[in-house]
Amino acid sequence: MNETLRAALTPRVIFGSVAVAIIFLLLAFAWLHFSAPAAPNPAALMADVTLVPAPTATPSGAGAMSDPYAPTVTPTLLPGQITLGSYVQVVGTDGQGLRIRAAPGLEGEQQFMGFDSEVFITQEGPREADGYTWWYVVSNYDDGRAGWAASNFLEVIAAP
Repeated sequence: MNETLRAALTPRVIFGSVAVAIIFLLLAFAWLHFSAPAAPNPAALMADVTLVPAPTATPSGAGAMSDPYAPTVTPTLLPGQITLGSYVQVVGTDGQGLRIRAAPGLEGEQQFMGFDSEVFITQEGPREADGYTWWYVVSNYDDGRAGWAASNFLEVIAAP
């Protein structure tokens, strides 16, 4: 058997085996190299940030357009009381989120969920419905996120 093996292992067979092994290694390397997904470009993963300026106060006094016959009302606001133009954030949902609705009341169609600490600006209200006080709120970064929210889950905050 030794003679048979020695007769089969000629330099030509050994060289051919090594050549076939190298070809398979090159093919495996090429397959791994060219079939692997390309690494993502870090610049493509960066989010675009849009800075939204804070609203400015309505001018009053000299040069301001006002109705001379309109009564002057000085509201007495309690600290933390929601008013038109207040910045409010969603609170007290224990991570469940606040249903923002198309109309004030529990029967209003749900538009989206407002999540704890999400900031909105009040633009309409208050409206009373279904035992809650409702305010029309608009996201300070996306006008598409707007609807009616129950004040029980809103807290006034300082303007960002």
